[in-house]
Amino acid sequence: MGKLVLRRLAMSVPLMLVVSAVTFVLITFLPGDAARVVAGRNATEVQVEQLRGELGLDRPVWEQYADWLGGALHGDLGTSLVNQQPVAAQLTGRLEPTLALIIGSVVIATLLGLVFGILGARGGVIGRIVDGISVLGIAIPAFWLGLVLVVIFAVRLSWLPPLGYVPFLESPSQWFQHLILPMVTLGVPATAAVAKQTRDAISDALARPFVRTLRAAGVSERAILLRHALKNAAVPVLTVVGLAMIGALSGAIAIETIFAFPGLGGTAVQATASSDLPLIQGVVVYLTAIVIVVNLAVDVAYGYFNPKVKVG
Repeated sequence: MGKLVLRRLAMSVPLMLVVSAVTFVLITFLPGDAARVVAGRNATEVQVEQLRGELGLDRPVWEQYADWLGGALHGDLGTSLVNQQPVAAQLTGRLEPTLALIIGSVVIATLLGLVFGILGARGGVIGRIVDGISVLGIAIPAFWLGLVLVVIFAVRLSWLPPLGYVPFLESPSQWFQHLILPMVTLGVPATAAVAKQTRDAISDALARPFVRTLRAAGVSERAILLRHALKNAAVPVLTVVGLAMIGALSGAIAIETIFAFPGLGGTAVQATASSDLPLIQGVVVYLTAIVIVVNLAVDVAYGYFNPKVKVG
């Protein structure tokens, strides 16, 4: 297991380099000009060109990337072109809301998905209902669902706050209340995917010969389902959970915008609108690091539930 972790960490280094380099190049093709944003609408072209030189935006792309990479290797992700604040400090402060949203939604989706999937694996009417709910949950657009939840539970019923975020240390109750609607919005598609995969994987496990042997030995259906079939279904379910968490990173961009969440997703949107290259690059680095950690956790979980699985 230790070799697996070291191998995955070693592979993450070139991955991070490739992602950062490609992102740096693609950002230069975005419309807009950070120098124009910083200078203001009333600035003349001469002032904008002068500011572009001060910010280093007139240098070749490879030279800008080399400078950024040299600082990144020492923990310095640069300085925002718009607000002149260190990128690392800004993103570290916005990491908590994003992680709380993503982890919370995936945990809820996993628990509910397992319950629905186990119930659906019994077949019959319940199985068809689970299939229908799964298709519906995957098909519903997250942004539309978020707006509907805000209208119902925040505007009409006034049960939950519609916007914003409260840090956990400031008020745990307010923190949880502000997370409910975003987590539900982000978690519905993931719940549907986990439920569908759990149902299919358990149904496949129940059809295997070892289940017939267990039944012939007098083992109860509950024990067969929870102790044997569910464990055999763990690997494909873990795969879907890992994909759901990675997918939640992209979904968080829209969700954080809808609910005015001060996380990495909202920061990415603001940085892109202002062509703030160092800030965009920093968000990409943080999100890539999260993906690497998620994939590593899934690989380790594979080995725990099924040591025979070879993770390359």
